[in-house]
Amino acid sequence: MNRIAERFAKLQRESRKGLVVYIGAGDPNLEATRQLALAFDRCGVDVLELGVPFSDPLADGLVNQLAAQRGLEAGTTPAKVLETVAAIRRDSQIPIVLYIYFNLIHRWGLAAFLTAAAQAGVDGLLVLDLPPEEGGKYEELMAVADLCNIYLVAPTTPEDRIAGIVQRGRGFIYYVSREGVTGMQTSVADTIGAMTAEIRRHTTLPIAVGFGISTPEQARTVAANADAVVVGSAIVNQIARLGTSPDLVPQVAKFVGSLCSAIKN
Repeated sequence: MNRIAERFAKLQRESRKGLVVYIGAGDPNLEATRQLALAFDRCGVDVLELGVPFSDPLADGLVNQLAAQRGLEAGTTPAKVLETVAAIRRDSQIPIVLYIYFNLIHRWGLAAFLTAAAQAGVDGLLVLDLPPEEGGKYEELMAVADLCNIYLVAPTTPEDRIAGIVQRGRGFIYYVSREGVTGMQTSVADTIGAMTAEIRRHTTLPIAVGFGISTPEQARTVAANADAVVVGSAIVNQIARLGTSPDLVPQVAKFVGSLCSAIKN
């Protein structure tokens, strides 16, 4: 079974909520990415999203844009990200999703990239700029590679389109709780309960809610309506602050541990 599907099945059996963590691959370097991934696994993170650095990350706010820039400056490429995933796999079976823009996949070659990703140990892809309506060949090849195609639903997505999107997704549905780009917020959106209920009318897939969740308290609030909570910018911001400090991994892991405790206890 795909690791993502297996993890969410386990969470459901145990009546527990999940934590999905996003970091930029190669920020500040790929060895740090590997170490952080292993630390997150020890903390109890359920799914790791690795952002593959791209020059034009249109779905990302400033914090994650700068992380992508640092990753590129550190020499991070899609091939090196897959090498890092393979290195993580030597010590961990944490489910891994690549958060990626389609141009990088197209440049590599769709079929070849998906084969390489699966062989490295990737479990799913979240392709930010690939509309589901244009994902036919992509979905076919993803199924062959046993990779989960993660799709986004936004607060502005009409109900008929929600129905179409979730029928094509696999692994989990990512509900973007705010309009706009990624980034930290001082409060959670007040429409999460209604929107997750609407999405559930059309699918039995787990729903992970992200964008703007920055504190353990916010994560706990969102977990009341979600199957999993996604936290990214708040973690990436700490990585930016600590950089190559020897305290990077323990300090970031301490914060991620507080998110795990808020959601799971």
